[in-house]
Amino acid sequence: MIGDVIGRPGRHFLRENLRRIVAREGIDLVIANGENSSGGLGITKATAAELHASGVHVITTGDHVWRRRDVAAALAEDPRLLRPQNFPAGAPGAGMVTVTTAAGVPVRVISLLGRVFLEPIDCPFECVERILERSPGPPATIVDFHAEATSEKGAMGWFLDGRVSAVLGTHTHVQTADERLLDNGTAFITDIGMTGACRSIIGRKVEQVIERLRTRLYVEMDVAAGAVMMCGVIVSVNPETGRAVGIRRVAET
Repeated sequence: MIGDVIGRPGRHFLRENLRRIVAREGIDLVIANGENSSGGLGITKATAAELHASGVHVITTGDHVWRRRDVAAALAEDPRLLRPQNFPAGAPGAGMVTVTTAAGVPVRVISLLGRVFLEPIDCPFECVERILERSPGPPATIVDFHAEATSEKGAMGWFLDGRVSAVLGTHTHVQTADERLLDNGTAFITDIGMTGACRSIIGRKVEQVIERLRTRLYVEMDVAAGAVMMCGVIVSVNPETGRAVGIRRVAET
């Protein structure tokens, strides 16, 4: 799974490098969080199509999913583009999908959005509980938990330990060093990081972010350009049991 793709620099990096990395590592399924792939804020039909063309099988999102005008149509037309499942009933699109890898292994991907320090939304814990109770699904299940608070992400990991293959945190754009297998076989990391410019502040131009923080005035925060780092994790899962057998951080430049 690849961390938040930030604008054109992130998309360009995947277009130029992802297939090579996938071949080198023997990857069966690629998931990427794409909610910042359009101009650094939101996702469109065009940017989703570009991510798929680069080799991304499933695109997850988060709190910025509705920022672009055509996203509702994109969600309706593309089942492999997910919005968080715990948006209220009636929201366009879906928050989970089951795809089959080239090796014939079904994998379910679930997108969830946290509530701590974010706008109110349906409870992600109750949402995923209902999913697991009503639709057990295939043994291999990957959860992208897009949340601000490290405590909320850690709580979700332990809440789902032994019931899903992996709980992978996104949203804060900074890769954390706590990847591990929990007691009952669920792979967990607080945040997998981002795919964006190395010389940036979470993908934005350094000088603009500093000015905004110092002055407290409105300052445009453009997507930073230059050399890009792709952050994420590689998770290995036993396809019969759904238990993770390994998780490794990656940071490619």
